[in-house]
Amino acid sequence: MPDFDLLIRNAQPFENIGIANGKFAAFTAGSAREEMDARGMRLLPGVIDAHVHFNDPGRAEWEGLATGSQAAALGGTTTFFDMPLNAHPPTLDRASFDAKRAAAEAQSVVDFALWGGLTPINLDNLEELRDCGVIGLKAFMANSGIEDFQCVPPATLLEGMKRAAKLGLIVAVHAESEETTARLGAAAEQAGRTSIRDYLNSRPVSAELEAIRMAIEFSGETGCALHIVHVSCGSGVALVAEARARGVNVTCETCPHYLVLVDSDMELLGALAKCAPPLRSRPEQDSLLEHLRAGHITTVGSDHSPAPASMKSNANFFKVWGGISGVQHLLPLLIDLGLDFDLITRVTANNVADRFHLAPHKGSIAIGADADFSLVDYLAIEEIKADNLQYRHKHSPYVGRKVRGLVRHVFLRGQPVVKDRRLTGATCGQLIKPNP
Repeated sequence: MPDFDLLIRNAQPFENIGIANGKFAAFTAGSAREEMDARGMRLLPGVIDAHVHFNDPGRAEWEGLATGSQAAALGGTTTFFDMPLNAHPPTLDRASFDAKRAAAEAQSVVDFALWGGLTPINLDNLEELRDCGVIGLKAFMANSGIEDFQCVPPATLLEGMKRAAKLGLIVAVHAESEETTARLGAAAEQAGRTSIRDYLNSRPVSAELEAIRMAIEFSGETGCALHIVHVSCGSGVALVAEARARGVNVTCETCPHYLVLVDSDMELLGALAKCAPPLRSRPEQDSLLEHLRAGHITTVGSDHSPAPASMKSNANFFKVWGGISGVQHLLPLLIDLGLDFDLITRVTANNVADRFHLAPHKGSIAIGADADFSLVDYLAIEEIKADNLQYRHKHSPYVGRKVRGLVRHVFLRGQPVVKDRRLTGATCGQLIKPNP
């Protein structure tokens, strides 16, 4: 009998990696049913993208689990966490969880976890969501843009976090002040100020910081594990780092678009670059990158939030759907930034698995861990083209950008999902639940 099912030779930074029964089995040579020479490529753990919106079931015309997971795989992602709000109905109880799980198991080419929602109408369903195996609970401190997923007023968030703490669930929050953003946005529209710059001015850094402070205060009071998603500014990360230093159980995520695009890019690119919180100034981006390199940002997720072109076009920029399509290029964008590979590995895999209790099975190149990995030609440069996007709607603010780092091959539990940059046709995604 051969020692391994697959032996990867000459991939950096390893000489040999043997894979058997879907797991990393050894870092030595041996006999194998199949061998691959990966000379000139970097072997990276599969990305765990903790923040995507695939809109399925119910709004699959926006993206869908099939095209969304395929795009993720082509970019080196082997596990994604789907957010609860864009499905219809949202993931707020057992029935909606089961519907999304069935849709994902039928269509996803990579593994997946599911977020549950924390809203004013489902506090009594949090325990059943925990029992279903949600990866955590997601709450919006500002308007979500989805009518059937309400934002939480402070009292509701506090109560929800109390209950989540008792259930052992992490709470992720979209941290922007509803009071501030709603007031500024309404005033701008009423005055006929509906340009891109008017939208940017309606969602200032101060609104994000106000919400982060409140969420941190509630985390300290309740003992609830807290994750601030898509932090857009270095000053926001600083608040999280300070709270962690004094013992608050809080971490944060940022996204590639905040690392490679700034507010002037939104004015140039228009609706393709609209997001909330919005893109920030160059000094805020510089600060964000400093915090990333210093280890103060725990995870990087794509916040892939697609929509049909019809929803990305309106003379009133406030009416344009806010969401950036980017799951396919999360990893290449980070490589192109020149970040250290150890740092990339931590924020896209190791830290994600640790924070969301998926280790030791996911998120690392270690004996006994699932053999989820990509092989990346990290010196190759390619221009991102619309025709090469796997998304249902082939638009992205990154089209036309040249990036260094091509994902050549992707494996999930030792099986190829992408070979020579082409999908293999496998549909083998499984639901991943946090460890007890």
